[in-house]
Amino acid sequence: MVIARKYVLKSHFQGLPKREDLEIVEEELPPLKDGEFLTETLWLTVDPYMRPYSQFLELGTTMIGELVAKVTESKNPNYSVGEVVVANVGWRTHTIVGESILQQSPPIVRKVDPSINLPSSTAVGILGMPGATSYYGFLKICSPKPGETLVVTGAAGAVGSAVGQIAKIKGCRVVGFAGSDDKVAYLKSIGFDEAINYKTVTSLSDALKKACPNGVDLFFDNVGGEFFEVVLSQMNTFGRVSVCGCISQYNLEEPPKARPVSSLILFHQLKVEGFVVLRWSFEEWSAAFKEMAQWIQEGKLKYEETVTEGFDKMFDAFLGLFKGENLGKAVVKV
Repeated sequence: MVIARKYVLKSHFQGLPKREDLEIVEEELPPLKDGEFLTETLWLTVDPYMRPYSQFLELGTTMIGELVAKVTESKNPNYSVGEVVVANVGWRTHTIVGESILQQSPPIVRKVDPSINLPSSTAVGILGMPGATSYYGFLKICSPKPGETLVVTGAAGAVGSAVGQIAKIKGCRVVGFAGSDDKVAYLKSIGFDEAINYKTVTSLSDALKKACPNGVDLFFDNVGGEFFEVVLSQMNTFGRVSVCGCISQYNLEEPPKARPVSSLILFHQLKVEGFVVLRWSFEEWSAAFKEMAQWIQEGKLKYEETVTEGFDKMFDAFLGLFKGENLGKAVVKV
């Protein structure tokens, strides 16, 4: 008999998420049927996207998110005991994976490549959804050229820090914004040309102008809000903007007032494109991960993890995202 624990959504978040919005419940899992396999969770991820996407969940549903798990029992010939998988099945300790999960499109289960000699936690980090987001969201949408200047907001997070380093590999000059002096020091240590603590500058516009005296060619935005307007106003003609996230907006209780950015896009002739990383297939993800793993081995791409211990601490790790407590990827070790 296996008892699974999971977080279910009791109330939709209003403003900053509250502990009482989620509840841990237990369920006894039934014996496996043919075609099914049982997993035990090793790592869970918390990501900013979970906040807005949770609004679409029905109350009582398992809180959304990916996990890394090992197969502990199997009646499916394609999945052997001991294999490690990534599954987008929510915040839970044990999962029976069967036809209803395996046949979803786009797929929500993938095997971790055993040939990549890195910790399994990276499968929900630099070699997981955030890594694919960084790789394709930057390279495909921004189409960088050597010598161009990139600005990254939320630069010390899992995605932002990887984007900046990929841009350096491609020959760009990189400027990052982050929310503490420690994060600024980290960004400089991984090769950012300039890093700015937005909480201590008196003017975002002046700070950006000083860091980018020749203007901005590429913009990878994780934050939205005031940052979006300020950076667009200093972009060069034919600049490219990849809109990855808008974490500054996720917990607002009232809709923000519209900012007058249309004229900036028009007269600067900017390409502005939002994206969701699932537009690229898992086969494309795998190709990116092989190249990124090679960069890691060569010392060109570094990653940081903020590890929280224990399933009971999931909410604390999640809330920490919106308080700027994580450096790099936030993961929970079960």
